Parts: sequence; structure tokens; C-alpha cells
Amino acid sequence: MNTIKHRKKANMGGRPRTFDENMALEQAMRVFWRKGYEGTSVADLTMEMGINPPSLYRTFGNKEKLFWKVIDRYGEGPAAYVAECLNESTAFAVAAKRLRCAVDVMSDPAHPWGCLATQAAVTCGEQGRLVRKRLIAIRAGTQAALCERFERAKAEGDLPEDSDPAALASYVSTLVLGISMQAASGMKRKELLGIVENTLKVWPALIHGEKRASARRA
Repeated sequence: MNTIKHRKKANMGGRPRTFDENMALEQAMRVFWRKGYEGTSVADLTMEMGINPPSLYRTFGNKEKLFWKVIDRYGEGPAAYVAECLNESTAFAVAAKRLRCAVDVMSDPAHPWGCLATQAAVTCGEQGRLVRKRLIAIRAGTQAALCERFERAKAEGDLPEDSDPAALASYVSTLVLGISMQAASGMKRKELLGIVENTLKVWPALIHGEKRASARRA
């Protein structure tokens, strides 16, 4: 009798999941990466994830909550280099890793091209404006972290006194956005790397601020 009661109690929590949540998140990431936030429907997600709508809602909440779980997974996986590059020993090495890794990830044939977060923000319309706003805030935070790293490089003497860390961080971030858009449009890895390497060649000119630039113009 006690055994029967125990079994009934164990089953009160509902039916056990019959799918791998990590694998489902991986599949969801590919869908959002390929179609963007608004372009992805619940039907697209459930088909790719191999689950039914009730399972999606029960496990992940809804489409938007699933999307933010995917963004977290993207940041910890394919886009982990964004945070890792800040640990490089010099400002040049930080910028070089940031740009080269962006090319490697965004042109990798193993998954959709471009940046998942960038593509999602660009394709968001009125219905996804709150998602777009939050994605833009995340991007701003990433740029701020890069600026802070360049500020430290300046304080340590790695960047010249007349350098502008904010402008430099903005430049690198803008170039990364360009890489994302070009990759999503089909530009090949070799061409993207060429752009990066040409940029790194002129690094000495990039790191000086307005005072040095004004002196050269004079």
C-alpha cells in the first residue's frame, strides 16, 4: 500500500520530459540565428527542436523567454570570444582577437553566418521593439567594456596619452557590425579577414587622438 502511494505521489509532478533541453536550445539558437527574432515562429521552433508547443511553453515559458535563453547560450558559446578578448595583454591584441574571432565565427559554415544578436536586432519591427531595445543595450554594454579595457591600456601606458579609448572602442565595434552584415550577405571569410588585416596595419594611426591628428594636418 505504501509503495502504491509513493508511486502516485511521484507522478503528481507531471510527465517527465522526453527531450534533451540542451539540444533543444542548440536547435532553437540556429532557428533564431537564421530567421531573426520576429521572423521565427513557434511552429518553426517546435519543428526544429522536435517538440510540441506545450513542451516549449512548459520548459521555456514562451518564445521571448526562449530567445533570451538562446542569447545567453550564444554568449557563452559561439560569442564567448567577445569577453575573452578583453584578457589579452595589449590593446592591439584585444582588437586583433575581437576582429579575427568575429570573422571566424560569423563566416563559419557550421552555422548561419553573421551575428545572431545583430541579425535579430536589425530584423525586429514594431512587435519586437522591446527585444530590439534590449539587444541594443547589450551591444552598448559590450562596447562599454571594450572602452574600459582601452582606458586601462591608456592608464598603463600601452596606449598613448592623446588616444581616445571611447572612439577606438566605437571604431572596433562598428567594424564588427560591418563584418556581421557582410558575412550575413555572403562575403567569404578570406575577404573579411583581408578587411581586418588591413585595419590592423593602420593601428598606429588609429590609436592617436585629435591632438596628434591635428598636428599631422598642420
